[in-house]
Amino acid sequence: MTIKSLITATAIGALGALALPTAHAQAEGLKVGMITTLSGGGAGLGIDVRDGFMLAVNQAGRSDLEVVIEDDQRKPDIAVQLADKMIQSEKVDVLTGIIWSNLAMAVVPAATAQGKFYLSPNAGPSQLAGRGCHQNYFNVAWQNDNLHEAAGAYANSAELKNSFILAPNYPAGKDALTGYKRFYEGALAGEVYTKLGQTDYAAEIAQIRASGADSVFFFLPGGMGISFLKQYADSGVDLPVVGPAFSFDQGILQAVGDAALGVKNTSQWNKDIDTAANAAFVASFQEAYGRLPSLYASQGFDTANLLISAMDKADVKDADAFRAALKAADFTSVRGAFAFGDNNHPIQDIYVREVIKEGDVYTNKIVATGLSNHADAYAADCKM
Repeated sequence: MTIKSLITATAIGALGALALPTAHAQAEGLKVGMITTLSGGGAGLGIDVRDGFMLAVNQAGRSDLEVVIEDDQRKPDIAVQLADKMIQSEKVDVLTGIIWSNLAMAVVPAATAQGKFYLSPNAGPSQLAGRGCHQNYFNVAWQNDNLHEAAGAYANSAELKNSFILAPNYPAGKDALTGYKRFYEGALAGEVYTKLGQTDYAAEIAQIRASGADSVFFFLPGGMGISFLKQYADSGVDLPVVGPAFSFDQGILQAVGDAALGVKNTSQWNKDIDTAANAAFVASFQEAYGRLPSLYASQGFDTANLLISAMDKADVKDADAFRAALKAADFTSVRGAFAFGDNNHPIQDIYVREVIKEGDVYTNKIVATGLSNHADAYAADCKM
């Protein structure tokens, strides 16, 4: 399914604001296969990645870049089928788009083993940063632990000494709690793994209430975070909450409302990063889609611009040259300073944000830098 047919089929009104390029890659051009979540509980994340990516593609106006987009429905088996089709039938050169780490683990190793490049705009499982790293795999977002590491560092600075921590039982959830514990110096009042996709958190909130905790750290992306925050606010439990941006990002905040105000969360991006590139991105995204960009949209935008920067330097058919062009990361990131470490994962600043309200819109503002020039903990295990 090409961009043009996808938009027609799904009738997403916001995309109508973009004059998207017709998919007509030239023989010497590059073809991208985007597999992301466009339906179900995690659809907002995939839609934002897609919209950010396509905004950058549209702005570049490249006639030699074709994008094929498919919905993985947040199912690993569907993602694998789509990847196989894109590689074997669509003959894509580059794959991207996956939100969820369990889907990334099902798709990325096989894709890179077949000589394809994979640019991750979100999922960053530890397995692919360490011993499972690959020269054709580049993560443009973060390694899964990173934002949680910054949350642990913030908890120390806020003198939180007895956290109750919880996350879904899947690779990114395990990386989340590992990352928090790596930097957090206090005790743990409890540690719980919830079911992926869970919506009822009465049992977990009862555990928090009885635990003696002085704070709560949680990683529950998408609809899971919305459900938890609403139930937590209604429960009467009045402990400070800390989390990564995934649980307090732009789309989630509008659904949660006042229950999120004042919460501190960590992110490598926010709309108030004071650079010309970021200001232009925020303005153009709002103009194109009628909403503020999220963290996920910023990652999609950066991923496309990284790809386009490599296209300016090398032909994708020359794998060594194209790989070197990606590694150079010669693009202007909306998050500010950006570079790849030895394992093709970002080295970047991670900020502490606070949830605020601007008019009728819930959003975040940066209040501190949590970790500066931060790399991930697994690079030493990568033997590229």
